[in-house]
Amino acid sequence: MATYAIGDIQGCFGALNKMVKQIHFDPAHDRLWFVGDLVNRGPESLQVLRFIKGLGEAAMTVLGNHDLHLLAVWAGVAKQRRKDTIQDVLSAPDCDELLTWLRHRPLLYREQEFLLLHAGLLPQWNVPQAMALAHEVEEALQAENFRALLPDIYVPHAPFLWTADLSLNERLGAVANVMMRLRVCSRKGTPDFSFTGPPADSPNGFLPWFDIPHRCSQDAIIVCGHWSALGVLVRENIMALDGGCVWGRKLVAIRLEDRKLFYVTCQK
Repeated sequence: MATYAIGDIQGCFGALNKMVKQIHFDPAHDRLWFVGDLVNRGPESLQVLRFIKGLGEAAMTVLGNHDLHLLAVWAGVAKQRRKDTIQDVLSAPDCDELLTWLRHRPLLYREQEFLLLHAGLLPQWNVPQAMALAHEVEEALQAENFRALLPDIYVPHAPFLWTADLSLNERLGAVANVMMRLRVCSRKGTPDFSFTGPPADSPNGFLPWFDIPHRCSQDAIIVCGHWSALGVLVRENIMALDGGCVWGRKLVAIRLEDRKLFYVTCQK
């Protein structure tokens, strides 16, 4: 039995299919972990969702920012953007079934020493605190009135300042942004969500979130994606797996048991 964590797919089902074959994935014995961003920008988001949903308990996925965007468009909270490639999902006869399944995926998943999420954590959050905060967002997304709560969660351009006295509605948007969009932040935990470049080009006063000294979550091995300009980074307590598949680079997988890396070359 093996567990393979796979980086951002973003609708590239062809690459995912090649990866599954390369690692000789057996759903009866193995498991696949996905770091989120299953959909969008690539050509086959519908096939990706159907495949991963069909794996049942053999797959674990967390939500990424593109997944949340799809949910927001489906719920009427957001409009499609020029570069979106999610219409195949929205037009599918099983759209409601697939997206109901998607909105029931977690933001954060913990198993033994591993912590799976899409982007990152603020340096002042320890693992139990992060789990509790993620659970608040998950409960809102899974509620019957989730459409009324989505505007508080889907706030990709909102100003950000984390304080202990935020209201629940404010926390929903702040936590969703951090866990789905964080790349760099200050030593005090103030993010710069606008930055998308490589770590060496981080704005003055900002560092990759996982390099902040004395980060409170460093006792966990965090498996994440989201940052294609960072690329693949494997350290003792971080496994960043966004190989830029949708940009014509690599789809990346890592076998958690021995940290062996697998690559599939992608087409832009």
